[in-house]
Amino acid sequence: MTPVTVVTGGSRGIGAATVRQLAAAGHDVLFCYRSDTAAADTVVRDVTATGRRCLAVRADTTNPDQVERLFDAAGELGGPTGLVNNAGVTSPIGPFTDLTVADLRHVVDVNLIGYVLCAQQAARRMPPGGAIVNVSSGAATLGSPGEYVHYAAVKAATDTLTIGLAKELGPRGIRVNAVAPGIIRTEIHASAGQPDRPDRAAAAIPLGRPGEPDEVAAAITWLLGPGASYTTGTVLRVAGGR
Repeated sequence: MTPVTVVTGGSRGIGAATVRQLAAAGHDVLFCYRSDTAAADTVVRDVTATGRRCLAVRADTTNPDQVERLFDAAGELGGPTGLVNNAGVTSPIGPFTDLTVADLRHVVDVNLIGYVLCAQQAARRMPPGGAIVNVSSGAATLGSPGEYVHYAAVKAATDTLTIGLAKELGPRGIRVNAVAPGIIRTEIHASAGQPDRPDRAAAAIPLGRPGEPDEVAAAITWLLGPGASYTTGTVLRVAGGR
């Protein structure tokens, strides 16, 4: 049976790299995006050119009705066997004391509530043998002082969500893992107000460089595949040693 994987935030960065690598590994893929239709269309074209099926759905993962509609759409491909909870946001980098309530709520809504809503739908619909991968962050254990402590705290919650779901869903044959990327070259740094952050941070990374989206996507693809059949409740760090 061809695996059918839902990827949230699949039009750019780690999400887009994951969609392409999953397709190369034999998955049909449904992904959602918030606003960049042109980028989403490009990903769909790239995947369908390989002979795999791919659908893009515009959806807000913090909205339960839209999340349900996203998973309903996966039925067009045969129903979900995998989920990558990837859609995420930060907020402007700065001191904890400058954090606004609006930014705090947005980070919690997208990075935690959205993950929970999508995992719920996946757990209700997946057959035995299904798998979920949550995209966490190395910040969950580093704390991100002076940058976004609140984001780090929410990603620590992602790790706890992963462990709890792995234990609850394991008896049903559904595996749940996470990847914890370090500093990766994506647009998220520009949206946080510091587009040059990956290069500035390189000196503090043992491997001496930021990571690339494809390097994280490779870990996600492995966790969803047969090679990880006895791996669950694990947070796989992809952070260059940091």
